[in-house]
Formats: sequence, structure tokens, C-alpha cells
Amino acid sequence: MDTSLRFFILLSFALFLQLCHSSSPLKSYIVYTGNSMKDEDSALALYSTILQEVADSNGEPKSVQQHYKRSFGGFVAKLTEEEANRLARHEKVVAVFPNQKKQLHTTRSWDFIGFPLNVQRETTESDVIIGVLDSGIWPESKSFNDEGFGPPPSKWKGTCQSSKNFTCNNKIIGAKIYKADGFFSDDDPKSPLDVDGHGTHTASIAAGNPVSQASMLGLAQGTARGGAIKARIAVYKVCWLDEGCSDADILAAFDDAIADGVDIISVSLGGFSDENYFRDGIGIGAFHAVRKGVLTVTSAGNGGPKYASLSNFLPWSITVAASTIDRKFVTKVGLGNNVTFEGTSINTFDLKGELYPIIYGGDAPSKGFDSSSSRFCFSGSLDKKLVEGKIVLCDSRSKATGPFDAGSVGALIQGQSFRDLPPSLPLPGSYLELKDGVTVLAYINSTRTPTATVFKTDVTEDTIAPVVASFSSRGPNPVTPDVLKPDLVAPGVSILASWSPVSPPSDVEGDNRTLNFNIISGTSMACPHVSGAAAYVKSFHPTWSPAAIRSALMTTAKQLRPEINLYAEFSYGAGQIDPSKAVCPGLVYDAGEIDYVRFLCGQGYSSKILQLITGDNSSCSESSSARDLNYASFALFSPLSNSNKVISGSFNRTVTNVGSATSTYKANVIGPEGLKIEANPSVLSFTSLNQKLSFVLTIEGIIKEPVVSGSLTWDDGKFQVRSPIVVFNTA
Repeated sequence: MDTSLRFFILLSFALFLQLCHSSSPLKSYIVYTGNSMKDEDSALALYSTILQEVADSNGEPKSVQQHYKRSFGGFVAKLTEEEANRLARHEKVVAVFPNQKKQLHTTRSWDFIGFPLNVQRETTESDVIIGVLDSGIWPESKSFNDEGFGPPPSKWKGTCQSSKNFTCNNKIIGAKIYKADGFFSDDDPKSPLDVDGHGTHTASIAAGNPVSQASMLGLAQGTARGGAIKARIAVYKVCWLDEGCSDADILAAFDDAIADGVDIISVSLGGFSDENYFRDGIGIGAFHAVRKGVLTVTSAGNGGPKYASLSNFLPWSITVAASTIDRKFVTKVGLGNNVTFEGTSINTFDLKGELYPIIYGGDAPSKGFDSSSSRFCFSGSLDKKLVEGKIVLCDSRSKATGPFDAGSVGALIQGQSFRDLPPSLPLPGSYLELKDGVTVLAYINSTRTPTATVFKTDVTEDTIAPVVASFSSRGPNPVTPDVLKPDLVAPGVSILASWSPVSPPSDVEGDNRTLNFNIISGTSMACPHVSGAAAYVKSFHPTWSPAAIRSALMTTAKQLRPEINLYAEFSYGAGQIDPSKAVCPGLVYDAGEIDYVRFLCGQGYSSKILQLITGDNSSCSESSSARDLNYASFALFSPLSNSNKVISGSFNRTVTNVGSATSTYKANVIGPEGLKIEANPSVLSFTSLNQKLSFVLTIEGIIKEPVVSGSLTWDDGKFQVRSPIVVFNTA
């Protein structure tokens, strides 16, 4: 062999070996360190120290590219795979994972909870009817196209109130309006047509068709869809523009929906606060629905994070809280001094980086106002001559109607509340943290010609999700503390779904953007996720009762982390829904009308009253305490003046076998220190499907905190049937 050729081969081989044994290429990694540190400088110093400790000795110096400082701690850095692996083992690090470029779809809410579009579906899904009590629907949306749908199920007895601007089809099989006062405005016609957008949004989350290339003016583009995509929709318009939703209309809608043959009633409404379950339209309607085998799903309310702030907490319905998904919306603000801040909003406007004059709202009061009012940027409080064509800094979180009405180019609002809830404004804007707002104001006062710009919103990954939304109402149940509420949590933050093109996306008159899809937040958005999931379960088990479906969704839910969710189970119930698992729960905690009647007897309702409610001979000869309602969760309330007093209580439960015909379940109890929790018997042996077996759960001991958590899981090796346990002494 030629000497030069031999040398080339040896050199090539040596280079190959060097490449094989050299460090892997640098990649961007996210490093999660847990809770955020109060002092930002100390956090950055810690991150830098950690990086140097794990860096390759012959590698380039490491630096923090981006750090997180709000709700959690962490940073982004370029690392080799070996460095990342070493970092993951560091005592100050929780997790390390690649900072991947992902296509963020609008269906992230369903995909995020593990429910992909191609999940197994039954043909009977098209027989399931979801009744939506809301502001109507926009039938021309692609989400409600009936291509491929056959005629409505034979059980459907409802009608469609058609008009010149509204018709039904084989997807929207019924639609009615309810307006007890008989007054209609030109802004909201006498039609099921939705001019608000809310009803269209919720209906499409529950059962909308897959729509590709959906987005909010290019933001969050992907395929939008509902949970039960083959289910039918029945519309009951009970809410009217600028008027709300009356109990009278809600009751009338329930009355019709039950008789029409719906299977699920989705109610993203609230406001109930009475201590009597039957002094509320939803309470009455849902009770009668459950008597006929119809499941009602309600939103928890948007009164959080306050303790005991629930709007809906009926024992015979599902109460749904709202959580985040793995994406967040970041809107950057740039100042003329080249300083940039990260705020949050849903901003589809594009100033293309152009700098505009910026002014503080407190420096521009209009006639009749002073700076104490104009700084909040209320409508009419700003001098148009001073703010027109400028960006206005405001001292509160608002809709920025003042700058919008006065012809401003943009608005910066600021605050610390609801940082997880990006606002939608009628002009370019961003919601800044208070400390950043202070810095912006200092800049405005430091120069004669301050300028700024607002960038279009970017969608980034939220690695901490799911977390219960700050606005989501918390338990406990204010009427019956021993019935845990809410039941479940589902995506409800920044959800993109169908919209009414005649409705302003920011809910501000004069916002003339026309949308077919909008991004909004609320427990109103979480509720139809569970409605869709319930419809999906119903399609596999048409004969299951509402309680059985609720139980299946609860016992298969994914538990959230109590340490990062205020009030733990009182914020998320059993956990985040997992519809695919709920189809095969193993065991269910079933309940029917007689169980709720006995429960009501135990709550002090008389036989006479119950007979009026049920219309039969129901009596209180047999009553049961709230703890014995056959619920898939356990809540023990014991008001105490002395925290060292022993708490005790018991719960009677019956489970029905819907898993394997022959199976043996063993009880696995997890409880906090100081409490003895036992299931008796601790082993349940089934010999057939639909067999029922009973047990008693007992709790005794001392709690060291106002609220403590535990769980009971029945496990046969194939199915794990988990129920949350909450013990508390503060109502």
C-alpha cells in the first residue's frame, strides 16, 4: 500500500476516534430549580455557580441565557448532553430538559391532558347530545359543519328556532331562546345566534369539529377541536348581551333540555351563593336532570384564589376548576433606552418595532379628572390632546379603554394579580409586573422624549403546567363542607376556540377586529372540557349514570402538586381529567336519586319539601349524613378551637365493579402525619361484573395544619382507583 495512502487512512481513523470520543454538541436546555427566589441577584449568582460546577473542563464558559423569576425558578443555558446529565443530578436542580422548538397547536388543551385527536372512538359518540346553556352559537363556524353527520338520534325530541340569520343542521340539532321579560334589543336579536362569542367558544371546546389552520389572527395556529368531536350539540340561549342570564331562563332551558333528550348539560354560568340548594336555577335544574339520568357539568367560578369562593358546588353535578396548559403568552415592551421588559397579553397588533412617544396616564388628566383618576386610565379620564398617538402607562390592570377611546397607539397596564391570565386589549398593549412599571415610569421622567414600542405576542412553553389558575374559585363547599368541591380541574387559561365574528375579541366596543377563533380564559372554558370528556365516556357506556361518569373521571384523574396549588384539593379536586383512562376506571362510586334524597334528608330538608321537589312519595324515613353520600372523594370537616383536639369521622361507601369480572382490590391509604386512616375491609374481592361491595373509611387523629391531604387507592394490579381525602377545620 502506498505510504501516503496509509498515512491518510491512519489520520482519518484517528480523526474518527477523536470525533467519537469528543463532547457532544451544545444544545439549549431548560433547568428547573423549583420555587422562585425572592432576590433575583442571588438567584443569578446561584445559577452561575451551578453552571460552572458542571461545565466540561475543556469547554467554553457557561452563561445564563434566560432566567425565570415569577412563579418558579430556573434558567436556560447551552450545554452538552454530558453537562446536562450532570446538572440533572445537582442537589439544587429539580429537572433538566431540552429547550425544543415545538409546534404549539390550538388543541394543546386536549393534547396536553393526553387526549389526542386519533384516540379510539365509538360510533355511538354521534348518539350523544350535549346541551349548552349559554349565549347561543354561531352556526356558520367550521367547528359546527355537519358534513359526514347523519340525522339526529331518534331519542332527540327538541326543536330548532330558525330565523333569517339562523338555521340548525345535523351537528347543531336544536336551538332555542329564553327571555322571560320578553324584551329584545337590536344588538342581540331574537334568535339563537351568538353575538357575544362565549356560547360559541364553549360549545366548540366540548364538541367542535377539527378545524385545521385555526388561529387568532395568526397567533397559536394549529388544529382546533372539541373533546367529543362526533357528538351533537343542542343550544339553549339563556344569556343576553349586557344583561346576563336570569334564573328564570336557566330553569326554562333545563326544563326543555331534559325533555329534549340531551345526555350532558354544560353550564358555564355562576353566581349561586344561597345556603339552600333549591334557591338557584342551576341547583334545581341539575337535580331534576340527574333524576332523569342527565349529567350537569358546571364551572367553579372565577372568584379565586380566595378560600371558599365557589359559585357552583352542587352534590349532584360536576364542578370544574380551571388550570394552565403548557404554553404561555409573552408580550415584550421595548423602551427608547434599549431596555426590554417581558409582560403578558394576547396582542395580535404589530407595531413592527417602531418607537412611539410614551406618557404616564397620571400626567394627562382630562377636564373634570385629576391625576389620581387618570393614572388608572379610566374611559374619559385622559386628555386626548396629550395621549393621542402615544403609548400610555397606566397604574392598574384594566381593559385600557381610556387610551383606546382617546386615540392612543398603545397601553401598558401593570399589577401583580392574575399574572397567569393574559389580558386581551383593544390596542397594542402588555401587562407588566409592578416593579417593571416603576422602571418604565422612571424612564419616562428621566428624559424629555421618552419612547417605547409593544411587540406582537410570542407563544412560549410553560414547563410548570398544569397549575390551577389564580382566578379559579376554591373550595370548600360553603353549604355542605363534607362534600369535596371542586371535583375536577381542566384547561381554562388562554384557550383558543371558535368565536362569533361580530363580537369584539377584547370585549371593548370599537375593537373592530373580526375573528373566527379567539383566545380567552375562565372556568367557563374548563367546564366544556369536562362536558366533552363526559360525552366521550358516555359513548362507551351509554347506560352509566351521571354519578358513575363523574366517578370514572375523578378516580382516573391526574393528581396535581399540592405544594404549588393554593389550598390543594380545594383548588383542583381529584385532579386533571384524563378522558382516555376514564373509559376503563375499574370501579365506580355510583349514586342515584334515592341517594340524593337521603342526603337532603340529612341536610334538614323535610319529607314534605322533598315530595314537592320529586313529585313522588319520597320520605325521610331513611336519611344519611353528607359523609355517606356515595361520592368518589372524602372530605372531613371538624371545626376546632384547639388544634390539638382529636378529629374523627367515618364514611360509608359502595363501589361497583366495571373492570375485570374476577378481581381483588387492596386498599392503599396515604395520609398525613398525625392521622390514622383505614379502610375496612381493606380487601375487596369481586366475582362478577356490576357486583357491588361496601367498605367504611375511618379517620382519627390530630391535624397540624388547617387543611391536610391524603388519598385512598383501590388497586387490583390493573386498575388504580384513586380518591382524594381532605381533612380541615376552617370552613
